[in-house]
Amino acid sequence: MKVRILVSLKESVLDPQGQTVRNALHTLGYHSVKDVRQGKVFEIELEGVGRSEAEKIIPEIADKVLANPIIEKFTWEILDY
Repeated sequence: MKVRILVSLKESVLDPQGQTVRNALHTLGYHSVKDVRQGKVFEIELEGVGRSEAEKIIPEIADKVLANPIIEKFTWEILDY
């Protein structure tokens, strides 16, 4: 089973890298870009677990290892089962 986890800064946390990218896009003439938020993407392949177990352990993995819960949030999806 393949899983994708997206980790990004919480909305309340300043994202200087995102602001730098947004400013660069404005400089290049892309003035319709209102905001940019950067993040990290993890693709994890699980073996020997069912869907219900995966739905339990994926948030645990993200919360304990991949994201800093103080400043980051995460979403996840199962890509194939």
